[in-house]
Formats: sequence, structure tokens, C-alpha cells
Amino acid sequence: MLDAAASPRLPTGQPLVERALAPFRRFAATEAAGGVVLLACTVVALVWANSPWGATYERLWEQRVILSAGPLAVNATLHQVINDGLMAIFFFLVGLEIKREILAGELASLRKSALPVAGAVGGMLVPALIYFALNAGGPGAHGWGVAMATDIAFAIGVLALLGDRVPISLKVFLTALAIADDIGAVLVIAAFYSSGIAWGALGIAALLLLVSIGANAARVRAPWVYALIGVALWIAVVASGVHGTVAGVLLALTIPVHTRVNETEFLDQGRRALDDFDGSLERPSPGLSVTVLTNEASQDALHRLEELCERAQPPLHRLEHALHGLVAFGIMPLFALANAGVHLSGDIGAALVSSVTFGIALGLVLGKPIGITLFSWLAVRASIADKPTDASWRMLHSVSWLGGIGFTMSLFVAGLAFPGTEGAPLLADAKVGILAASVVAGIAGWLILRRVGQSTASAMEGATAEPSGVAA
Repeated sequence: MLDAAASPRLPTGQPLVERALAPFRRFAATEAAGGVVLLACTVVALVWANSPWGATYERLWEQRVILSAGPLAVNATLHQVINDGLMAIFFFLVGLEIKREILAGELASLRKSALPVAGAVGGMLVPALIYFALNAGGPGAHGWGVAMATDIAFAIGVLALLGDRVPISLKVFLTALAIADDIGAVLVIAAFYSSGIAWGALGIAALLLLVSIGANAARVRAPWVYALIGVALWIAVVASGVHGTVAGVLLALTIPVHTRVNETEFLDQGRRALDDFDGSLERPSPGLSVTVLTNEASQDALHRLEELCERAQPPLHRLEHALHGLVAFGIMPLFALANAGVHLSGDIGAALVSSVTFGIALGLVLGKPIGITLFSWLAVRASIADKPTDASWRMLHSVSWLGGIGFTMSLFVAGLAFPGTEGAPLLADAKVGILAASVVAGIAGWLILRRVGQSTASAMEGATAEPSGVAA
């Protein structure tokens, strides 16, 4: 064991840079942090697009970008690079979360997954039907998928702001529902928002997917192997006519979840490495400071411990952890900045009464909570699922309002539903509907949950106090 008297004294104070960065690290560690950054970029995009410099906003995202690697070259706008390229990384992370939830999370068994899956299905079908009823036969009919999506970052962020007012079971329910919703969104994108299929390229994509599955079966754990396969898979999927983000989800499902050491081996080898590190720090004579930098035995022990930790972590977990910050604080804010800039200086009144705007807003604000609550209730009534014992139907319905925060996913689907210059007016209407509905759903959900949480807490306090009053 390390002995304070025999070992070199470690500095108790932190460097200035560590103290300066500490508040930002604490902020980044909170559940709501990603949503706050996303919201800030949305506000910047809206202000920029409607400022006297609004033309520069449009010009920036239409800048051509040429990416080349040997014989391969991509010539696209900056907007396309973000939406078709970087968003594939976002969907890769979504795929990792889906696989984790299916293997060891809230979607791991039929009984555990039944309630959030039923809620997700209702939360997709009812909004889509509402939208289609208002736009059937019109130019905006193809946008029925826009109102189906839920933005997991904002929804979980709003829920995190309420703290312990919301039972943990409902936080788990909303998270699992959002994951199931993402699965539905990926299926909708692949089936309905992809161009004509080029079967040759799709065959190559299938072959590359088999290569990745084979690498998993061969216990290949190096991330760079899957990265190379992923780039080739993305190119093949795009060439096939299926949207490139689907490649991210498919690749994620092939990432290994096995470890190279079990818990017992990790503990035994870890203790030996720590004991060796402890022994290496004994000073041979008074006044001689032995540091890790000059002590080969200490370095060896640390390297063994580092390698041991790497072998004990599944690649899926390591990749998910590594990508979370990049996606939450890089890709998603950049996507919001590039896509949320809606021009409000035009005929905003006409946009508000547009069937596209109204269909999306009504689908998200009313269709989502109705669909989630109704289908969850039906699943419980049919004895397919169990309602959380620490949450009432009123609380579950309150949480379902947060499902109406479509934002990121809805903006993404809207870009696919209304592409090019012909779809630009409908896309503008869709963005107005998405932004308005997401704000209303987020605020309404927060207010309703806050009120229901306070009522529940008061009722529990009254029930607790009653026996003591009777005894008195």
C-alpha cells in the first residue's frame, strides 16, 4: 500500500489551467449541457439568418467542399457535408446506443421493452396520421415523417432540469422510448426517404457489412479497422441511393461487445500492477526524489494497468464514450447552426397557416403525447407491458409531452422530405412548424411535469405526516 510517510508528497493544489477549466468540465458532465449548446446554436442561426448579414448565412453553407483520397473525390456543399457526412457519425452513435439498450438495457427483454416500444409506435403513428390528414393529396404530403421524430438530447435535457421531481422509472422510460423512436426514424429514412436503389452498390454495401461482422467474429477490436470499413460502407450506401446515415447505424450494430479479460482477471492483474507501482515509489535514500518520469518500474506498472483497462472495456462502450462529446458539443450544434436558420422576415403569417406547418405543429404538440399515452395504456391493458409502480398515468402522460420536441431529428427528416430548390418553400414552412412545436412541447412538458411533481411530492408528505398526527 502507498504510505504517505514513505512516498513522495503529491501536490495538493491543482494547476491554474485545471481550476479555470473545472466549471466548464462540470457543465459538460451534466445531462442538460448538450441541449443548452444545441439551443444556443439554434438561436445564433435564427438571429444570423434574419440579420442584415443574413445573406452570408446562406452563402456559407453553400460553399463547395472538395474531399479527395486517392481516386475517390467528393464535391459537395458544406451543408451536404454536415447533413450527409457528419450526421452519419451521429447515427453511428445512435446505433451504438440502440445495440447497448437491446443487449443490456431497457430493450433487452420483451417485458422491459414493451412499454417504451409501444409508446414510441404510438408516438410515431398518431403524429404521422394527423399530418397526412391535413396534407393528403397536397404538395407537402411527402413530409409525413417529419412529425414522427423525437429529439433525445432536448427531451432528456428538459427532464434533467426537473431533478428528482420525476421518478427514475420515467426517465428510463423516456430514454428507452427515444431510442425506439430513433430505430423507427432510421427505418423510415431507409424505406421512404431514399432515392432509387442501385442494386450493385447495395450489394457491395451488404458485402462490406459482412466483412465487419466477420471482423467482430474474429475478435478484431481495433477501432481503425471498423473506421475503414465504415467509410467504404458509407460510400457504397450513398451510391446505392439509400441515405448515408443508415450506414452509420448498420456499422454500429457490428461493433464488438466482448472483453478480453473477465472481472476476476481484471481484479487480480490490476492489484498486481498497483502493488508493483506502489513498490516502485519507495525512495532509496533520504532526499532523493523518484518520479514516474524517471522510474521505469513505475512506467511499466502504469502501462500494464492502462492496457488492462483497455482490454476490460468492450469496444462498443469505448467508442460510445469517445464519440459522445464530439457529437453532443460538435456535430449536433453544427447541424443546428446549418439547418435552423429560418427566414422570418417574409410572410410569416402565411407560413403559420400552411398545412405543412400546421400539420407538423399539431402532430408534434398533440399527436405525440396522445399517441405515446394511448399506446402505452393499450399495452398495459393487454398485459403486454407493466406500468412503473412509482409513476401514475398522469405523470407518464406528462413525460410524453417531451416527445413532441422534434427539433434535430425532425429538421433532418424535413431536409430529406423537401429537397432542392423545388422543396425550399415547403422546407421553410416545415422548419417554422418544427421550431414552434418544439418550443411549445418543451415548455408545456416542463410546466406540466413540474406541477405534477409538486402535487405528487405534497401528497406523499401528507401521507407520511398523517400517522404521526393520529398518534398525537
